[in-house]
This record gives sequence, C-alpha cells and structure tokens, in this order.
Amino acid sequence: MKMIKKLLLICLLLVAGSAFAQQTGKVIEELYVKSDILDRNVKYAVYLPPDYESSNRTYPVVYLLHGYGDDHTGWLQFGEVNRYADKAIASGTIPPMIIIMPDAGTSWYINNYNGKQRYEDFFFKEFIPAIETEYRIKNKKEYRGIAGLSMGGYGTLVYSFKHPDMFSAAAALSAAVRNEDDFMAITDARWKEVYSNVIGPNLQGNARLNATWRANSVLDLVQNKNAEELKNVRLWLDCGDDDALSKGNILLHIALTEKKVPHEFRIRDGAHNWTYWRTGITDALAFIGDSFRQK
Repeated sequence: MKMIKKLLLICLLLVAGSAFAQQTGKVIEELYVKSDILDRNVKYAVYLPPDYESSNRTYPVVYLLHGYGDDHTGWLQFGEVNRYADKAIASGTIPPMIIIMPDAGTSWYINNYNGKQRYEDFFFKEFIPAIETEYRIKNKKEYRGIAGLSMGGYGTLVYSFKHPDMFSAAAALSAAVRNEDDFMAITDARWKEVYSNVIGPNLQGNARLNATWRANSVLDLVQNKNAEELKNVRLWLDCGDDDALSKGNILLHIALTEKKVPHEFRIRDGAHNWTYWRTGITDALAFIGDSFRQK
C-alpha cells in the first residue's frame, strides 16, 4: 500500500510539474540579427509564450525597448517581464504574445546626426522583417505593438508617431520626453556622455535644436501632425510622480488632449526605477493586448 501511495504521489508531482511547465514561456537571450545598415550584429532576446512550441498558430508581437544604460537583457534581468507575461497569459489578462527585446545601445533608437548610426532604419528595414520571418508572427499592424521605458519609452513614441502604419498600440513608461528649454539646459558633461554621438557634439543653447532634434522631438512630432494622423496608434503613457520626466509626459498629455487625441495617461506614485516599471508592465501589455482582440 505504501508503495502505491508513493507511486501516486510521484505521478501527481509529475502532472503538476508538467502543468507548470506548460504555463511557462521560453526565453532566449543571446540571439542576433545581422545588419548591413549598422555593419554589425545586433543582439536581441525573445520571450515565446507557453504554447508556442506545442502549437502551429501564429502570434501577435510586442517590441519591448530598454532604457539608457541597459541592453536587450534589461527587461528580463531587472524587469522580470517573462514572469509577468506568464502570469498575465495564464489569467487571460493578456493574449499569448511574442515579446522581442532588441539591443539599441545608446542610440536613442533614431538615426544619428551624421547618418553613420542609422538605428531607426535598421529597426524597420532589417530587424522587424528578420524577426517576423524567424518566428510565427502575425506580421500586420493589427497584431504588432511597441513598448519601452525611459529611452525606450522615447523610442516607442517616436516610432509610433513616425511609423503609425506599423503598430496598433504603443505603451511608453517614464518616456524621456523633454521640451526645448529642458533639452537646452542639459549640462555639457551630460550632453557629451549621452547625446553628443546622436544629436551632435559640442552643441550648446539653440544649436542643440538642430534638424536631428526637430525630426525626433516627441513634442514637435505631435505639434506637426494633425489629430487624425495621431489617432492611428492607441497610446498608453505612464510616469511616476517623483520622476523628473513627469513634466515632459504631462506636456505630452496636454498636447494630445488639446488635439483631442484619445490616449491613456497615468501618473502613479513612484520614481524612475525598476520598482516602478515592474508594477506597470502588466497593465502596459494588457493595453496593447486589447488591440489584438476583436471587439
């Protein structure tokens, strides 16, 4: 009798372990896309939903962008996005989706001032086509979303405003949105470290508001587009009340409101850190996931 009980217990544990495994997505970190535009290999990480390897279906996709100083592993290592996605898929909060996390270095996700580092061109001309060939992805706007934090939140907004035909929804967490005065007020030391290779070296005052800045200023993009153009992508904005970037996010909210562009805007208790982003990623993915569902 004892032997039978032990066998039953082992069977139950195996069944429970199998059920758990089926609810856990697969993560692969050290992958890359060969880029002719950037003349190098660009790393990325992927999260595949729990049923990916046991099904033949195609999936919607979210491109999840990291912040300044992180890389393609940031959302996994610090954001634990795979754990939150597993839980949200299991509960039905989000539909099963593929999450792609590219490494953008310190590019700010745009083409730089002298055209030698054209990350935006790479992203749309090489990266997305390569990814959506490699995985079983529904490669249409209706099933494609984008999200990111800080620098990645900035990239999310720039891409959604400049390429509205590519995404159904965009979720920007603590996006690096600045108006002209705040951009010009960045210290020279900070400029040299963060912006000189992207916007231009040794720039001060009005010289910082050059053609590269104008083409990629979130607030300028909103100002220069009509309301109908801005309505092509559903928008989610989320920033902490103790975050220095809350001012730019509020200005963006006001600009969109004045143009009567529907969007979701959140100012929550929190700062510019992973504690804040971990508590926001599920809602951001749920917002994007709603775009993948038929109403």
